[in-house]
Amino acid sequence: MEEAALGRGLAQRYGKRNVFRDLDIVVPPGVTVLLGPNGAGKTTLLHTIVGLKRPVAGSLHVLGCDVLRRGGLRAVAARVGFLPQVVSHYPGYTVREFVTYAAWLKGVPGRTIGAKVDRALGLMSLSGRAGSRMGSLSGGLLRRAGIAQAIVHEPALLILDEPAAGLDPAQRIELRRVLRTIAGESSVLVSTHVVDDVRHVADTIVVLREGAVAFTGTVAGLEGLAGPGVDGDSDLERGYLTALRRPGVPS
Repeated sequence: MEEAALGRGLAQRYGKRNVFRDLDIVVPPGVTVLLGPNGAGKTTLLHTIVGLKRPVAGSLHVLGCDVLRRGGLRAVAARVGFLPQVVSHYPGYTVREFVTYAAWLKGVPGRTIGAKVDRALGLMSLSGRAGSRMGSLSGGLLRRAGIAQAIVHEPALLILDEPAAGLDPAQRIELRRVLRTIAGESSVLVSTHVVDDVRHVADTIVVLREGAVAFTGTVAGLEGLAGPGVDGDSDLERGYLTALRRPGVPS
């Protein structure tokens, strides 16, 4: 299978500040987890891949399409699902209306919208809250509704920015189950700074620090980096912190 996303020499900035430059990134099939401390450039990279921010340099292919060419982003938009850190919504919409509207925006045929909305709500355990107003939802429920709208059109690439934010432990376990289910049909790119969640879902881990890739590999590979005397409650945490301190990574 082809890479879900492939960026070469990517550069991105806000104002005069470089977020990253000359960045190479590969998102293979399966679940790729993007790890890094706050300010590492994770959200900016996701916004670049999903097309919310055009890179100032480099090349970017998503689902085999050069999205920087004229019409390229439009060609893949309906095949990508995205959960941002902040879920925008109309407070008066019900959860079902919110997810239905997302399906319509993604071009789901009218005859199948109902079934796809039911499936997305079911996957996120929201069937019983389908009639609730979006403005009445707790942070965790709002996050789950945001994931439902991101998966309703069964995208080939699903991008989730901090999907576990606001979820309680039981909901986080349920989210892992959903990600494993979705990964059987789609490529998934998940951004997080919660190292503990990575072990249960990641096929590939990419560690970012200050806009540079500090590590790419498997859970076992990251655990294998764990250095002596490094703080952490597990080899995965110690490997992550060791990766951030490796030579050649900006400090």
